[in-house]
Amino acid sequence: MHEIKTLPNGVQLIYENMPYVRSAAFGIFVCTGSRFESPAENGSAHFIEHMLFKRTSKHSTQELAYIMDGIGGQINAYTTREQTCFYGRVLDTHLDTVIDLLSEMFFDCAFDEAETENERGVILEEIGMYEDTPDDACYERLMSGCFKGALGRPVLGKPKTLYTMSGASLKEYKQAHYTAGNIIISLAGSFNESHLLRIERLFGGMEKTKRSKARKAEYSVHASVRRKKTEQNQLCLAFPSSSASSDERFAMNLLSTMLGGGVSSRLFQSIREKHGLCYSIYSFQSSFADNGLLSIATGVNKETEMKTLALIRDELKRFAEDGVTADELSRACEQAKSSLVMGLESTSSRMLKMGNSLAATGECLTTDEIIKRYDAVSREEILRLAQARIDFSKLSLSALGKTEGAEEYLKALGL
Repeated sequence: MHEIKTLPNGVQLIYENMPYVRSAAFGIFVCTGSRFESPAENGSAHFIEHMLFKRTSKHSTQELAYIMDGIGGQINAYTTREQTCFYGRVLDTHLDTVIDLLSEMFFDCAFDEAETENERGVILEEIGMYEDTPDDACYERLMSGCFKGALGRPVLGKPKTLYTMSGASLKEYKQAHYTAGNIIISLAGSFNESHLLRIERLFGGMEKTKRSKARKAEYSVHASVRRKKTEQNQLCLAFPSSSASSDERFAMNLLSTMLGGGVSSRLFQSIREKHGLCYSIYSFQSSFADNGLLSIATGVNKETEMKTLALIRDELKRFAEDGVTADELSRACEQAKSSLVMGLESTSSRMLKMGNSLAATGECLTTDEIIKRYDAVSREEILRLAQARIDFSKLSLSALGKTEGAEEYLKALGL
C-alpha cells in the first residue's frame, strides 16, 4: 500500500515498500513539459532533460555514466507534453547512490555552453529520427492541427527554436519551472526510513511554491495531408476524448481496447484479418490535464487506402450504434486488469505508475480500486460514451505518404 507525504515547501513524496524484492526504483517527476513553453521556448523542457545527464560541479559526464554502470544501475529520463521524469533502478544496497546521483544531476547541472552546443546536435538527430518514423510524424501533424497552441507543439522542439537556446537560457528556464510545487518524488521497492529522510533532506530545502498551471488548450477539427516518400501511406484519425483525471477514463480505456486495442478488437479483425488491408491497425488514448484524443492509426497501400477508410468508418458507426457484447467487454476488462497487475510486479513500473498517476490526476488509486473501477464499467456506459465520442462532425484526420488531397480522405469517411 502506497503512502503520500507533502513536504512543507510543496514537494510531494509517494512511496510503496516491497520487502519481498531486492531492488528499488527512484524517480523525480517535474510537472512541466512542452505544454508549458512559449513558442520561442519550444523544446526547452526536452533539451534540459538531455542536459541533466551532463557535467555537474562534482562529476564529469563520463564519471556520471561510470558510477551508474559501476553499481549495475539503470538510469533514464523522458519528457512529455505535461511532465519530465528522471529515474533509476538499482539493487537496494545501492539506493543511496542513485538518490544522491539523480539529485546531484537535478540540482547541480553545469549547463556548460560547449556541452549545450554538442547536445543540440544530438537532439537535431533525434528530430530527424522521428521524421524518418512515418507513424510518429503523422501523429505529430495531427496533434499540431487539433491543438493550435502549446499543447500541439512538438515535445522535441523545432530546429529554429533549438538554435536560439544556450546553456544560460536553459538554466533560466529550469529555475523557473523546476520548482518545489512542480516536483513529485516516487519510490518503490526495498527501502527503509533512512532513504525517505535522505530524500526529504535533499528536496526539503527548496523554496515553497505552488503547482504551475498548464496553458489552455481547445480541440479544433483538422484535416491535413503531407506528401512524403514512404512505402505505405500512414493514416491517423482522432476524436476529442476524456482528460487524464476524468471519471470516464476507465470506460474509455476499455472502449479503445475493444475498438482497436488487441488482436480480437473490431478494427483488427475487420481491416487486417477479414480484408487483409494492413499489417497493423490500433486505437489509443492520449489524455492530458483538460482534454484528450481517441485516435486510430494504420499504414496501408496507396491503392487500398480509401477502401480502408470506408471500412474503418463502417466499423466506427456500428460500434456507436450497436454497442458491444458482454463477451467483448469481459475480454477488454481482463486485458486491462492483467496489464495492470503484471506490470506492477516490476519496481520500475510501480514507481512510474505512482508518479504518473499523482502528477496527472492528483491521486493514486490502489490496484484493487482500479480493478473495481474496471469491473464497474457496463455495456450501457460503453454505448453512451461511444455515441458521445465517435462523433463524425468532430473527426480529425492526418495522412502522410503518397497522399491525395484532404477532401478525398474526408469523402471516403463520408464527410
